[in-house]
Amino acid sequence: MASPQILFSVFIMFLYVFGTFVSGQFTKFNKLVLPLEVTGPESAAFGGLLVNGPFTTVTDGRIMKWKGSKIGFVDFAYTSPQRTKELCDGTTNSDMGPICGRPLALSFHPITGLLYIADAYFGLLVVGPGGGLATQLAGGFKFLSGIDVDLLTGNIYFSDVSLTYTIRDTTQPGFKPDSTGRFMRYNPFTRQVSVLLSGLNGGGGPAVSSDGTFVLVPELTGSRISKYWLVGPKANTAEFLLNIANPNKIKRAGRSGEFWVAVSVGFIPPAPLITPKGVRINSNGVVVQTVEFDKEFANKTISLVQEQNGKVYVGSRFTNFIGVYSN
Repeated sequence: MASPQILFSVFIMFLYVFGTFVSGQFTKFNKLVLPLEVTGPESAAFGGLLVNGPFTTVTDGRIMKWKGSKIGFVDFAYTSPQRTKELCDGTTNSDMGPICGRPLALSFHPITGLLYIADAYFGLLVVGPGGGLATQLAGGFKFLSGIDVDLLTGNIYFSDVSLTYTIRDTTQPGFKPDSTGRFMRYNPFTRQVSVLLSGLNGGGGPAVSSDGTFVLVPELTGSRISKYWLVGPKANTAEFLLNIANPNKIKRAGRSGEFWVAVSVGFIPPAPLITPKGVRINSNGVVVQTVEFDKEFANKTISLVQEQNGKVYVGSRFTNFIGVYSN
Protein backbone atom coordinates (compact mmCIF):
# COMPACT_ATOMS: atom_id res chain seq x y z
CA MET A 1 0.00 0.00 0.00
CA ALA A 2 1.30 3.45 -0.90
CA SER A 3 2.53 5.62 1.94
CA PRO A 4 0.60 8.76 3.00
CA GLN A 5 3.47 10.88 1.64
CA ILE A 6 3.18 9.30 -1.82
CA LEU A 7 -0.61 9.67 -1.83
CA PHE A 8 -0.27 13.31 -0.85
CA SER A 9 2.26 13.90 -3.66
CA VAL A 10 -0.07 12.30 -6.19
CA PHE A 11 -2.92 14.50 -4.95
CA ILE A 12 -0.83 17.63 -5.32
CA MET A 13 0.19 16.59 -8.85
CA PHE A 14 -3.50 16.02 -9.70
CA LEU A 15 -4.31 19.54 -8.56
CA TYR A 16 -1.43 20.94 -10.60
CA VAL A 17 -2.46 19.14 -13.78
CA PHE A 18 -6.06 20.26 -13.56
CA GLY A 19 -5.21 23.85 -12.69
CA THR A 20 -7.04 24.36 -9.38
CA PHE A 21 -3.88 24.43 -7.32
CA VAL A 22 -2.05 26.63 -9.81
CA SER A 23 -4.63 29.37 -10.18
CA GLY A 24 -6.07 29.47 -6.66
CA GLN A 25 -9.30 31.26 -5.85
CA PHE A 26 -8.12 34.89 -6.09
CA THR A 27 -9.49 35.93 -2.69
CA LYS A 28 -7.30 39.01 -2.12
CA PHE A 29 -8.81 42.18 -3.62
CA ASN A 30 -7.39 45.55 -4.60
CA LYS A 31 -8.48 48.44 -6.81
CA LEU A 32 -6.86 50.48 -9.55
CA VAL A 33 -8.98 53.62 -9.19
CA LEU A 34 -9.68 55.96 -12.10
CA PRO A 35 -9.39 59.75 -11.79
CA LEU A 36 -12.27 61.68 -10.22
CA GLU A 37 -15.54 61.52 -12.23
CA VAL A 38 -14.11 59.00 -14.73
CA THR A 39 -15.95 55.67 -15.11
CA GLY A 40 -16.38 52.61 -17.30
CA PRO A 41 -13.10 50.63 -17.53
CA GLU A 42 -14.50 47.93 -19.85
CA SER A 43 -11.24 46.61 -21.22
CA ALA A 44 -7.58 46.25 -20.36
CA ALA A 45 -4.34 45.50 -22.15
CA PHE A 46 -0.80 44.96 -20.95
CA GLY A 47 2.28 45.87 -22.93
CA GLY A 48 5.88 44.76 -22.76
CA LEU A 49 8.56 45.95 -20.37
CA LEU A 50 8.72 49.43 -21.87
CA VAL A 51 4.98 50.19 -22.04
CA ASN A 52 3.62 47.97 -19.24
CA GLY A 53 0.15 49.13 -18.10
CA PRO A 54 -2.57 48.14 -17.76
CA PHE A 55 -4.18 50.36 -20.35
CA THR A 56 -7.94 50.74 -20.09
CA THR A 57 -10.87 52.25 -21.99
CA VAL A 58 -13.25 54.67 -20.22
CA THR A 59 -16.69 56.10 -20.87
CA ASP A 60 -15.57 59.60 -21.86
CA GLY A 61 -13.59 58.30 -24.85
CA ARG A 62 -10.07 58.11 -23.51
CA ILE A 63 -7.62 55.25 -23.27
CA MET A 64 -5.74 55.60 -20.00
CA LYS A 65 -2.56 54.02 -18.71
CA TRP A 66 -1.76 52.93 -15.16
CA LYS A 67 1.51 54.50 -13.95
CA GLY A 68 1.68 52.95 -10.51
CA SER A 69 0.00 53.65 -7.19
CA LYS A 70 1.73 57.01 -6.67
CA ILE A 71 0.56 58.46 -10.01
CA GLY A 72 -2.49 56.36 -10.94
CA PHE A 73 -4.09 56.50 -14.39
CA VAL A 74 -2.97 59.11 -16.93
CA ASP A 75 -4.14 59.97 -20.45
CA PHE A 76 -2.58 57.83 -23.17
CA ALA A 77 -4.67 57.89 -26.36
CA TYR A 78 -8.03 58.80 -27.87
CA THR A 79 -10.02 57.74 -30.93
CA SER A 80 -11.97 60.80 -32.10
CA PRO A 81 -10.29 63.64 -34.01
CA GLN A 82 -13.07 65.95 -32.76
CA ARG A 83 -12.45 65.18 -29.10
CA THR A 84 -11.49 67.99 -26.72
CA LYS A 85 -10.69 67.61 -23.04
CA GLU A 86 -12.92 70.54 -22.13
CA LEU A 87 -15.96 68.99 -23.81
CA CYS A 88 -15.39 65.30 -23.13
CA ASP A 89 -13.35 64.61 -19.98
CA GLY A 90 -15.59 63.09 -17.34
CA THR A 91 -18.74 62.96 -19.48
CA THR A 92 -21.16 60.06 -19.11
CA ASN A 93 -23.60 61.43 -21.69
CA SER A 94 -24.03 58.71 -24.32
CA ASP A 95 -24.98 61.33 -26.93
CA MET A 96 -21.39 62.60 -26.77
CA GLY A 97 -20.00 59.30 -28.08
CA PRO A 98 -19.87 60.34 -31.76
CA ILE A 99 -17.81 63.38 -30.72
CA CYS A 100 -15.72 62.01 -27.85
CA GLY A 101 -15.41 58.38 -28.97
CA ARG A 102 -16.17 55.23 -27.00
CA PRO A 103 -13.35 52.67 -27.13
CA LEU A 104 -14.58 49.33 -25.79
CA ALA A 105 -11.75 46.84 -26.32
CA LEU A 106 -7.95 46.75 -26.55
CA SER A 107 -5.31 44.30 -27.72
CA PHE A 108 -1.58 44.90 -27.57
CA HIS A 109 1.03 43.47 -29.94
CA PRO A 110 4.25 43.19 -27.90
CA ILE A 111 6.55 42.81 -30.92
CA THR A 112 5.42 45.90 -32.81
CA GLY A 113 4.48 47.92 -29.73
CA LEU A 114 1.12 48.76 -31.32
CA LEU A 115 -2.12 48.98 -29.35
CA TYR A 116 -5.21 47.99 -31.36
CA ILE A 117 -8.57 49.47 -30.43
CA ALA A 118 -12.22 48.63 -31.10
CA ASP A 119 -14.34 51.77 -30.77
CA ALA A 120 -18.15 51.66 -30.79
CA TYR A 121 -18.28 54.70 -33.12
CA PHE A 122 -14.91 54.96 -34.85
CA GLY A 123 -14.31 51.32 -35.70
CA LEU A 124 -10.92 49.63 -35.77
CA LEU A 125 -7.94 51.79 -34.84
CA VAL A 126 -4.30 51.55 -33.82
CA VAL A 127 -1.93 53.74 -31.81
CA GLY A 128 1.81 53.54 -31.25
CA PRO A 129 3.80 53.47 -27.99
CA GLY A 130 3.70 57.26 -27.78
CA GLY A 131 -0.10 57.39 -27.60
CA GLY A 132 -2.13 60.37 -28.84
CA LEU A 133 -4.74 60.30 -31.60
CA ALA A 134 -5.24 56.75 -32.87
CA THR A 135 -5.24 55.99 -36.61
CA GLN A 136 -8.38 54.49 -38.06
CA LEU A 137 -7.76 51.23 -39.94
CA ALA A 138 -11.36 50.42 -40.85
CA GLY A 139 -14.64 52.26 -40.28
CA GLY A 140 -18.29 52.19 -41.22
CA PHE A 141 -19.40 49.88 -38.41
CA LYS A 142 -22.42 50.38 -36.18
CA PHE A 143 -21.05 49.02 -32.91
CA LEU A 144 -17.66 47.32 -32.49
CA SER A 145 -17.19 45.57 -29.16
CA GLY A 146 -14.18 43.22 -29.14
CA ILE A 147 -10.69 42.70 -30.53
CA ASP A 148 -7.67 40.40 -30.32
CA VAL A 149 -4.38 40.21 -32.21
CA ASP A 150 -2.94 36.96 -33.51
CA LEU A 151 0.62 37.24 -32.22
CA LEU A 152 1.91 34.78 -34.83
CA THR A 153 0.47 36.31 -38.02
CA GLY A 154 -0.30 39.87 -36.96
CA ASN A 155 -3.92 39.52 -38.12
CA ILE A 156 -6.51 41.35 -36.04
CA TYR A 157 -9.75 39.58 -35.16
CA PHE A 158 -12.67 41.72 -34.05
CA SER A 159 -16.44 41.68 -33.67
CA ASP A 160 -19.38 44.00 -34.02
CA VAL A 161 -22.64 43.69 -32.12
CA SER A 162 -25.16 44.62 -34.81
CA LEU A 163 -25.74 45.94 -38.30
CA THR A 164 -28.82 47.87 -37.15
CA TYR A 165 -28.31 49.45 -33.73
CA THR A 166 -25.64 51.44 -31.91
CA ILE A 167 -24.44 51.44 -28.33
CA ARG A 168 -26.78 54.33 -27.55
CA ASP A 169 -29.80 52.29 -28.62
CA THR A 170 -29.13 49.66 -25.96
CA THR A 171 -30.21 52.06 -23.19
CA GLN A 172 -33.55 52.98 -24.77
CA PRO A 173 -36.85 51.70 -23.30
CA GLY A 174 -38.08 48.53 -24.97
CA PHE A 175 -34.74 47.81 -26.64
CA LYS A 176 -34.36 44.29 -28.02
CA PRO A 177 -31.07 42.89 -29.40
CA ASP A 178 -30.97 41.27 -32.84
CA SER A 179 -28.87 38.59 -34.51
CA THR A 180 -26.90 40.61 -37.04
CA GLY A 181 -23.53 40.59 -35.28
CA ARG A 182 -20.34 39.65 -37.12
CA PHE A 183 -16.89 38.22 -36.50
CA MET A 184 -14.20 39.69 -38.76
CA ARG A 185 -10.51 39.73 -39.60
CA TYR A 186 -8.30 42.65 -40.58
CA ASN A 187 -5.10 41.85 -42.47
CA PRO A 188 -2.55 44.60 -41.69
CA PHE A 189 -0.52 43.78 -44.83
CA THR A 190 -3.37 43.92 -47.37
CA ARG A 191 -5.48 46.29 -45.23
CA GLN A 192 -8.54 44.23 -46.06
CA VAL A 193 -11.45 43.31 -43.79
CA SER A 194 -13.00 39.85 -44.18
CA VAL A 195 -16.29 38.79 -42.62
CA LEU A 196 -15.76 35.31 -41.18
CA LEU A 197 -19.08 34.79 -39.38
CA SER A 198 -22.38 36.65 -39.55
CA GLY A 199 -25.83 36.38 -38.03
CA LEU A 200 -24.44 36.36 -34.49
CA ASN A 201 -26.26 37.32 -31.32
CA GLY A 202 -23.49 39.81 -30.89
CA GLY A 203 -21.40 41.39 -28.20
CA GLY A 204 -18.29 40.47 -26.27
CA GLY A 205 -14.83 40.01 -27.68
CA PRO A 206 -12.93 37.15 -29.37
CA ALA A 207 -9.69 35.52 -28.24
CA VAL A 208 -7.05 33.87 -30.43
CA SER A 209 -5.47 30.70 -29.06
CA SER A 210 -1.82 31.01 -28.06
CA ASP A 211 -0.80 28.60 -30.84
CA GLY A 212 -2.82 30.50 -33.46
CA THR A 213 -4.97 27.52 -34.46
CA PHE A 214 -8.41 28.88 -33.57
CA VAL A 215 -10.38 31.83 -32.19
CA LEU A 216 -13.07 31.66 -29.51
CA VAL A 217 -16.06 33.82 -30.45
CA PRO A 218 -18.62 34.76 -27.77
CA GLU A 219 -22.24 35.73 -28.38
CA LEU A 220 -23.21 37.90 -25.43
CA THR A 221 -26.95 37.94 -26.06
CA GLY A 222 -26.95 34.38 -27.43
CA SER A 223 -25.24 32.91 -24.32
CA ARG A 224 -22.83 30.72 -26.21
CA ILE A 225 -19.24 30.45 -27.43
CA SER A 226 -18.08 29.08 -30.79
CA LYS A 227 -14.65 27.94 -31.96
CA TYR A 228 -13.53 29.28 -35.34
CA TRP A 229 -10.68 27.24 -36.81
CA LEU A 230 -7.82 29.06 -38.53
CA VAL A 231 -5.70 26.10 -39.64
CA GLY A 232 -6.02 22.37 -40.21
CA PRO A 233 -8.78 20.31 -41.85
CA LYS A 234 -11.49 22.46 -40.24
CA ALA A 235 -9.90 25.78 -41.28
CA ASN A 236 -12.37 28.61 -41.99
CA THR A 237 -15.25 26.80 -40.28
CA ALA A 238 -16.89 27.28 -36.89
CA GLU A 239 -18.27 24.80 -34.40
CA PHE A 240 -20.30 25.15 -31.22
CA LEU A 241 -18.14 25.00 -28.09
CA LEU A 242 -20.11 25.95 -24.98
CA ASN A 243 -23.40 27.35 -23.68
CA ILE A 244 -22.67 29.89 -20.97
CA ALA A 245 -24.68 32.80 -19.57
CA ASN A 246 -23.95 36.14 -21.24
CA PRO A 247 -20.27 35.66 -22.19
CA ASN A 248 -18.58 39.02 -22.71
CA LYS A 249 -14.89 39.43 -23.58
CA ILE A 250 -12.70 36.33 -23.66
CA LYS A 251 -8.98 36.53 -22.82
CA ARG A 252 -6.18 34.00 -22.83
CA ALA A 253 -5.46 32.66 -19.35
CA GLY A 254 -2.07 32.18 -17.74
CA ARG A 255 -1.90 28.52 -18.72
CA SER A 256 -1.56 27.75 -22.43
CA GLY A 257 -4.77 26.48 -23.99
CA GLU A 258 -7.02 28.07 -21.37
CA PHE A 259 -9.17 31.20 -21.38
CA TRP A 260 -11.04 33.49 -19.00
CA VAL A 261 -14.61 34.43 -19.87
CA ALA A 262 -16.32 37.44 -18.25
CA VAL A 263 -19.84 36.26 -17.34
CA SER A 264 -22.79 38.21 -15.92
CA VAL A 265 -25.52 35.75 -14.97
CA GLY A 266 -28.91 37.45 -15.06
CA PHE A 267 -27.95 40.19 -17.52
CA ILE A 268 -29.99 38.85 -20.47
CA PRO A 269 -32.83 38.10 -19.97
CA PRO A 270 -32.94 40.63 -17.11
CA ALA A 271 -33.06 39.13 -13.63
CA PRO A 272 -33.58 40.82 -10.24
CA LEU A 273 -29.97 40.13 -9.33
CA ILE A 274 -26.88 39.95 -11.56
CA THR A 275 -24.03 37.64 -10.54
CA PRO A 276 -20.65 38.53 -12.10
CA LYS A 277 -18.21 35.65 -12.52
CA GLY A 278 -14.92 34.77 -14.11
CA VAL A 279 -15.11 31.37 -15.78
CA ARG A 280 -11.88 29.67 -16.83
CA ILE A 281 -12.29 27.15 -19.64
CA ASN A 282 -9.97 24.98 -21.69
CA SER A 283 -9.84 24.73 -25.47
CA ASN A 284 -12.45 21.94 -25.43
CA GLY A 285 -14.98 24.12 -23.64
CA VAL A 286 -14.61 22.39 -20.27
CA VAL A 287 -15.02 24.70 -17.26
CA VAL A 288 -11.98 24.27 -14.99
CA GLN A 289 -12.58 27.14 -12.55
CA THR A 290 -15.24 29.65 -11.56
CA VAL A 291 -14.54 32.74 -9.44
CA GLU A 292 -17.41 34.94 -8.26
CA PHE A 293 -16.98 38.71 -7.99
CA ASP A 294 -20.39 39.59 -6.51
CA LYS A 295 -18.93 41.03 -3.30
CA GLU A 296 -16.94 43.78 -5.02
CA PHE A 297 -19.12 44.09 -8.16
CA ALA A 298 -22.49 43.62 -6.47
CA ASN A 299 -25.33 43.39 -9.02
CA LYS A 300 -23.12 44.82 -11.79
CA THR A 301 -22.28 43.36 -15.17
CA ILE A 302 -18.62 42.82 -15.92
CA SER A 303 -17.01 42.92 -19.35
CA LEU A 304 -13.48 41.70 -18.72
CA VAL A 305 -11.58 39.07 -16.75
CA GLN A 306 -7.89 39.08 -17.66
CA GLU A 307 -5.01 37.22 -16.03
CA GLN A 308 -1.59 38.84 -15.84
CA ASN A 309 1.40 37.78 -13.73
CA GLY A 310 -0.71 35.62 -11.42
CA LYS A 311 -3.39 38.26 -10.85
CA VAL A 312 -6.87 38.62 -12.36
CA TYR A 313 -8.05 42.05 -13.55
CA VAL A 314 -11.82 42.65 -13.75
CA GLY A 315 -13.43 45.51 -15.70
CA SER A 316 -16.97 46.89 -15.75
CA ARG A 317 -18.69 49.82 -17.42
CA PHE A 318 -20.44 50.56 -14.11
CA THR A 319 -17.43 51.20 -11.86
CA ASN A 320 -14.69 53.78 -11.40
CA PHE A 321 -12.00 51.16 -10.86
CA ILE A 322 -10.45 47.99 -12.23
CA GLY A 323 -10.64 45.18 -9.69
CA VAL A 324 -7.44 43.23 -9.09
CA TYR A 325 -7.65 39.78 -7.52
CA SER A 326 -4.71 37.75 -6.29
CA ASN A 327 -4.05 34.68 -4.15
